[in-house]
Parts: sequence; structure tokens; C-alpha cells
Amino acid sequence: MNKTLIKQASICIRDNEMAIKDVLFNEEEILAIDDVIDDDQAVMIDGHGSLLMSGLIDGHVHLREPGFEQKETIASGTMAAAHGGFTTIMAMPNLNPVPDDPKIMAAYQERIAQNARVRVMPYAAITKQEQGAQVVDFHALKAMGVKAFSDDGVGVQSDVIMREAMHQSAKESVLVAAHCEDMRYRLPKSCMHEGMRSRKLGVVGIPSVCEYAQIERDLHLVEETGAHYHICHMSTKESVELLAKAKEKGLDVSGEVTVHHLLLNENDVLHHGDYKMNPPLRSKEDQLALIQGLKAGVIDLIANDHAPHTAAEKAKGLVDAPFGIVSLETAFPLLYTYLVKEGVLTLNELLERMSKIPAKRFGLKRCGQLTVGAASDLVLVDLNRQWQIDPDDFYSQGRSTPFAGWSVYGKIIMTIVDGKIVYKEA
Repeated sequence: MNKTLIKQASICIRDNEMAIKDVLFNEEEILAIDDVIDDDQAVMIDGHGSLLMSGLIDGHVHLREPGFEQKETIASGTMAAAHGGFTTIMAMPNLNPVPDDPKIMAAYQERIAQNARVRVMPYAAITKQEQGAQVVDFHALKAMGVKAFSDDGVGVQSDVIMREAMHQSAKESVLVAAHCEDMRYRLPKSCMHEGMRSRKLGVVGIPSVCEYAQIERDLHLVEETGAHYHICHMSTKESVELLAKAKEKGLDVSGEVTVHHLLLNENDVLHHGDYKMNPPLRSKEDQLALIQGLKAGVIDLIANDHAPHTAAEKAKGLVDAPFGIVSLETAFPLLYTYLVKEGVLTLNELLERMSKIPAKRFGLKRCGQLTVGAASDLVLVDLNRQWQIDPDDFYSQGRSTPFAGWSVYGKIIMTIVDGKIVYKEA
């Protein structure tokens, strides 16, 4: 079996403290980590001046294939992931056909095996066709390796249906990842947070209660059923408070936050499709609560909600464009630049929330660890390299991002999955 030796790379050992190490690995696992390793049989990679980290893990990605290949494909989306330092991604099920039964899931898994450049763990839907009327066969889908279920893109509106899904989650020991949106509070043409900025722009807003009312309902159901529950793309201060209280009760609950909700708020929104996402960018107060919630560990992990659309779709403007932006290729440098370098998080805290904690929450054994015996999923990044975000450089078919032109530090040099190089800077 081929072996590779990365020489003299920096490894984060605690907080922002680094140590210089050699790392030896093959296609199965990390074989050794030491100050100096000599192996004449190994292929050498010079890691001098670079940070070596365990591959990043994203629990919330839209690959769009099958059904919407004009927006993204498994090949383009996973190449974008590799370009951004992600070695494992969780693929959302709002596809056509929806992976809601074993036959469709088997075909989807085969397509992933043929086309993915990084490790892809597909979600199954919570309900048939994501229509919120009939719970899928959790048992049969779990037997195919499915670890999590979601109706992302739409909240499960029925209390009865969500309760049944929660019972299945508890019975099968799998995760329900909820897009929390109570549609009773949504008005037609709503396109951003309901607040001062929406009134100034003269557009219909989405109130915060749209999110936290459904989280409150779901957490009551978790307490009743003992479900394993995860909140997708949290955006409001009330959501953080509810999650904190649920954790105090000892419930098996977790939450994620996106890069854009950490770094932007409603005041940044322009009348352009690049600023339209769901949930929307909320108030400055919400933004600060999300940052504090992440720092304190109330919010467990960072996920991207990478949601590509065509340029023509996003050019329709704030009101008429579809919800969603791309983020896989910019997440790490943005967070390193504007949270770590600004002293909000340590580098170790950032890596844990983008790798170790997602691996543990989604049951990805041997991933998210830079230890002997762990999967050989590794990333080299030049933390001192300053560069400007340019969507034309993306591997994703999507180009819509509110961060175009932002100056960042941290350039991904190489991404390795199962001991094989899947991306290398030219």
C-alpha cells in the first residue's frame, strides 16, 4: 500500500499554539505523527510553512444532483468542497427524485460513488417527497448507512408527523436535522429579515418567530420522545436561548450556524440576489448572539448551507431570486480571517467546530481527527497567504456570494481524502 510523508508541517496543538511535525499515512489511516519520521518508501510532501489540519466536515451541503444539474453536480460540488478544504460533506435530500426510499437511495449512493471527489454522506428525507405528510421508512434507510434525516428547504409543519419522525429517530438512533420554519408566519414575496432594513428597502420581511416558534415546538417533542435532534442554520437569538435551555435539561440536541450568519447581518443586505438566503441575515443583535453561542458551545458546529443556483436565477434580484448562496470555497479563510485573527475564536476552536465536533455529531468514525489511526483525510493551508475572493475562481457552478471582493488569509494548498490528493493548488 502506498505511503505518503508530509514533512515539517505546523499542527495546532491547543488554542493558537503550533508544533512542527512529520505525518506518515497510507490510503487507510494515519500511521505516525512525530517530530521527525524517516521512510524511504514514502512519497514526500513538503509541509514547511503550512498548517496541516484534519479535513473539514460540512454537515449541510446542496449538491443539486440528481434533478437540478444546471445549478450544481456531484462532481462540481465535491470539487468545490476539496478546493475549500472539506473532505467530508453531508448532502441534503431536496433533489429529484427525493431520496426517500431504499431504491432511490441506492441509485443516489451509486451516483455519488461514481462522481464524488470527497466523501459524501447523503441525508434521507424525513417525509415522503418532503411533503410533510408521511414519514419515510427510517429503519430501511438506516440499514443502507443513512445517519441523518432532513426535509431541508421546508419545515415539517405537522406536529403529528414530526412527533412520529422523532419517535423513529429515538428508536433507530439516527439524527433528525430540522429546517425550522413555521410557514404560518411567512408572507408571499418575503425575501429578507423583517426589520429596519427590510422597511428601508421596501420589501416583505421574514420575522424571527418563523424560526424559533418551530424550534420551540420541536424541542418539546424531543423531550417527549427522546429523539436525537439537530437544528439547521440557526439565525436568531431566541433560537440560541432555546437550544441552551434544552441542553440544560440534558436533551440530545445540537445546532449549527453558517459563515454568513456569523459575519453578516441585515444591514449588509443589498437589493441583489447574492444577499438572499433562508434563513435570512438577521439583526446585529442576532449576529452577536450567534457568535457568542458558538463561542460558548451552545451552538455546536459550523455548517455552510452551500446552495448554488444559476447566474440567471440569482440575477432576478432580492425579491424574485431563489434563496441560497455558495460557500464551500470561502468558509475557512473567511472564518480564520474574521474570527480567529480578530481574537473571537482560537484556531483550535475553529478547527473543532469545523471538523472534530461535526464528525462526532454525525457519527463519522475516524474522521475529524489528526491522530494515529484516524482516516487519512488531511488539508494543507497557508495561513499567511492573503488573497481576494473571486467567484470566477470557484469550482462550484454557483457564483453567488455576498463575500466577493473580500480580502482573506488562509489559502488551501492541498486536500487529501483517503490518502489520495484530490486537490492541489496549481
